[in-house]
Amino acid sequence: MPGIDECLLEAMRLPGARGAALVDWTSGLALGTVGESPGGDHETAAAEAAELARLAAEQHAFASDSDPQETEADPPIEDLILSNRDSYHVLRFVPTSFDSSVFLHLWLARAEGNLALARIRLGEMAGRLVLG
Repeated sequence: MPGIDECLLEAMRLPGARGAALVDWTSGLALGTVGESPGGDHETAAAEAAELARLAAEQHAFASDSDPQETEADPPIEDLILSNRDSYHVLRFVPTSFDSSVFLHLWLARAEGNLALARIRLGEMAGRLVLG
């Protein structure tokens, strides 16, 4: 099972990947980063992405209907996708044994990236990621 560094390096092998980070959405801190950062600063990008993630995660309108298999440690939503003229930002929430307050942030160049593939692979990575 991969750790943070291995997971982020795997994310960077996706077509069009410009940068990746693992972020704690409650504190806004980057737990690991690789590649470029939107705006040029990994910590600022992590804090700004965490604000977006926290806003979505705390809104009941975006949560799934009650799932009998869902636990308190499951993230409230799977992912967020934000697009602009030249890139995609995919925020994939990571289920953990504690409070599931982390997400993977992948920054993709729009011209080279494959959004569907990135979403699938980030889901697989989130499921295998070992935090401890």
